[in-house]
Amino acid sequence: MSDSEPPQDDGNRTTENVVLLGFFVLLVGAGIWLLSSMAEVRRVQDCTAQGRRNCATIELPDRAR
Repeated sequence: MSDSEPPQDDGNRTTENVVLLGFFVLLVGAGIWLLSSMAEVRRVQDCTAQGRRNCATIELPDRAR
């Protein structure tokens, strides 16, 4: 008798691949968000280091017509 491994279930393998793909997409999205946040903080710090006062963006509400 030989000690062979049982065949893998393709449905289980597909599920694992989908979960890993979702994790990878989430990880890349978090990295992009982190980099953009760091770039924004750096921009504001550079602005304040130059002695400017109006470095932060001000969002005004739309006027009601």
